[in-house]
This record gives sequence, structure tokens and C-alpha cells, in this order.
Amino acid sequence: MTNLNVLSQRYATPAINDIFSEEGKTVKERELWIAVMKAQKELGVDIPSGDIERFERAKGNVDLKRIQEIERETRHDVKAKIQGFVEIAGAGEHIHKGLTSRDLTDNVEQMQVRDASRIIFGKYVSVLRNLLDKSELYRNIVLTARTHHQPAQPTALGRRFSMWAEELLHNLKAFERVIETYPLRGIKGPVGTQADMLNLLGSDEKVAELEKRVADQLGFKKILDSPGQVYPRSLDLQVISGLSLLAAAPQNYANAMRLMAGYELVTEGFKDGQVGSSAMPHKMNTRSSERINGFAELLKMYVDGASRVSGDQWEEGDVSCSVVRRVVLPDAMYVSDGLCETTLTVLNEMGAYEAVIEKELARYAPFLATTALLIKAVQCGMGREETHAVIKKHAKALALEMRKTGAIEQGLAERLADDPEFPIQSVAQLTNIIDNASSEVGNAQQQISAVITKASPLLITYAKQAAYKPEEIL
Repeated sequence: MTNLNVLSQRYATPAINDIFSEEGKTVKERELWIAVMKAQKELGVDIPSGDIERFERAKGNVDLKRIQEIERETRHDVKAKIQGFVEIAGAGEHIHKGLTSRDLTDNVEQMQVRDASRIIFGKYVSVLRNLLDKSELYRNIVLTARTHHQPAQPTALGRRFSMWAEELLHNLKAFERVIETYPLRGIKGPVGTQADMLNLLGSDEKVAELEKRVADQLGFKKILDSPGQVYPRSLDLQVISGLSLLAAAPQNYANAMRLMAGYELVTEGFKDGQVGSSAMPHKMNTRSSERINGFAELLKMYVDGASRVSGDQWEEGDVSCSVVRRVVLPDAMYVSDGLCETTLTVLNEMGAYEAVIEKELARYAPFLATTALLIKAVQCGMGREETHAVIKKHAKALALEMRKTGAIEQGLAERLADDPEFPIQSVAQLTNIIDNASSEVGNAQQQISAVITKASPLLITYAKQAAYKPEEIL
């Protein structure tokens, strides 16, 4: 008994699974053969129209068992695919004329990569739209921003989402270019010289025209001029690197969700009947956010795998890359698909606990105001470093006292007012600075709006993709 691919079985949606299934791949191979036959006939090769029609009618009739039987006899997978298609079509032996195995396999793999990349791109557009929706929804919720996981200054919860959205937008535009410029290897023959097709068709012009017609029928705008037996494996690295970059913003989002949920500031959603722990009934784990992190780490592993075969072909090509590519190409798509579905689910089901957010903000209010206090003291004529030292002394003492006693009362204003070195001696004035600073989020609102505006053209262009809703996840 063989084991199923857990990524395909558990996380990928039917659309991606269909592309990389053996049935789906076989249909793509047949589409390529038919495209070549049609072009060859139009360019003078004697292929009966009736046979092409028979192949077209039989394209979706895939008998994997019969193909496997032939492969056991021939010990050649492409030969088995050819014979299986001819048998089931009941047609003459007109497919694969002038082709080598790599004319079939490499071009079909590129069709799979391109089709899957388009689906993944579309789902990330939906992730972007959802991030921006949350940035708008939470734009007026002020919370404690953290650097190095320490309270720093106030920010808007919505600004966190615009931060992730902007990162995703940048990487989406880059991946859009990867898809648009992705080139087909084309019909190049055993070593890339097109010698066999040239002998079959009789002229350079016909060979070029055949390749163009095949590319057009398969939906490719660009064709490589001079690859070897295989297309450059650096193209695989480019695509998988792009997928890993797309995962960066969701990974940052998932990390923040896990941290914020730990302080009970947000929830990723917890359905009726869901169990957080088999031992501790009270737990409501951020298991989906953790899954997003795991997916992102897998993609980095696949980037490493793709990098190891990039630039590692001998002369015109070899098959040393096959084992690695059979893992990293489909699995990177399964993982990206699962990551998008999980991220969209968390974005749709999450919520914010505003009362807890406000309580945390009040606790850290004096510390969040230290930069504002520093600026005011400098404006009064005190040296910047001297001011920093005085505020640090009192803020540190207050923080340690609060941690040791569990007290939540503040008192930084009183401590600074009593210090003769500090230029502002009014408790009321200092308290006012602290109160104002604890709700001051700088340009957060303008930044949220700027990202929404910047993302608008892409969301309009891909409006259908932006409206995508996730399927049910396990």
C-alpha cells in the first residue's frame, strides 16, 4: 500500500489537486500533443482531420491502469502515455511526431506551474482584500504597539493590518510579473536544436510558426529561444521564491495573532465543538495561525530545494533534478493553497476584545508616553541624553515596582515632578502629556488610507479574485 501526500489530501483544494493529479497531468499532455498535431497539419504534415478529432474526443478519457500496464512492459513513462492515448482514441499514430520526451514533460510541467500560480495569485489577492477590510474595521481601535515584544508606543490595530497588507501588495506585484513573463520551453527536441522538427517540416519558418501556434493555443505569450533539453531550473526557483515571499505577510500576521491571542486581545475564532486541548478543557488555541507559520516554513524549505537544482544541469540537460522537482513543485503549490485557505479563514473568523485592549493600554500608558515626555523636556531646554537618563531612571523604577507588587496604579508624573533635574514640575501638565500620548497614534490613520488607495488598482483589476471566499478547512 502506498501512502497519500498529506499536503494534497489534507490542505489543498480540488482546483490545485486536479492540476497535479495524474489524470490532470495526462489531460495536459494530451492537450499539448493535440496542439502540436493541429499546427503540424496546418503546416503541411499529412495528418487526417478525423484522427485529430478522435484524439480530441478521447482527451479526457484517461485509463491510468492501462497506461501503467504499458509502462511495466516498456519501462518508459512517455512511451506508455503515447500508446495509451493512441489506443483509447482509436486513431493513427500521429502524436509525438518530431518530439522528444522533454518536449512533452517540461512543457506540461510549465503548464501546471503557470495554472497553479494563477490560482494561488488570485487567492492572495483575496487575502490582500481581507487584510485591508480589517485595517478599515479596526482603524479606530488604539492598542499598545510592541517592539522586541516590549510595550513601545500606541498604534491603531488597523494599522497593523495595513502594514501586512502593504508587504503583501509589494510581493503580489512582483509575482504578477513572474506569471506574466513566465516563458514556455517550446518544441526544441532532444538537445534544443529543433533538428527533428526541422527535418519533419522542412524550413526554419515553419518550425518557428509551429512553436508560436502551440504556445498561443496553450496560452503562453513568451517562448525561450535557446534552452537545452530542459528549461532552466532557475525558473522553478523564481516561482517558488515568489510563493515564499507571498507567504511572508500572512506569516507575520499569524505570528501577531498568536501573540495577541496570548494576551487575550484578539481571537482567531473558536467554533462550537472545537477542542483546544485534549487535557485542558479551557484552552482555545490559535491552531490555524500556527498552521500558517508551519506552511511558511515549508515554503522556505522548498526554496532551498529549488535553489539546489538551479544551475546544476550538465551540458544540454540531465534528470538529476527530477526527484527534487517532483517534491518541491507540487508541494509548494499544495502548501501555498493551504496557507491561503487558512489565512482567509482566520481573517474571516477573527475578532478583537476591545475591553482587554483598553485595559492593557491603560496599564502601559505612562511608558508609552516616555518619548513624548522626552520631546517636551528637550523643548524646555534640557539636553536630550540627560533627559533620557532621568526619564529612564523613574520609568524603570515604576515598572519594577508594578511587576513586583502587581499594582496597576501609575505615578510617573509625580516622580518626574518631584525630580529637581526635570524641567517640568507640574503634575497636572505631566499627566496631561501622558494622557494625550497614550491615545496618540501619529500618522496611523493616514497610513491606513494610503495603503488602501495604493492597493485599489490591483483589487479593481482582479475584482473576481478579490471576492474569493475560502473553503472549509480541517
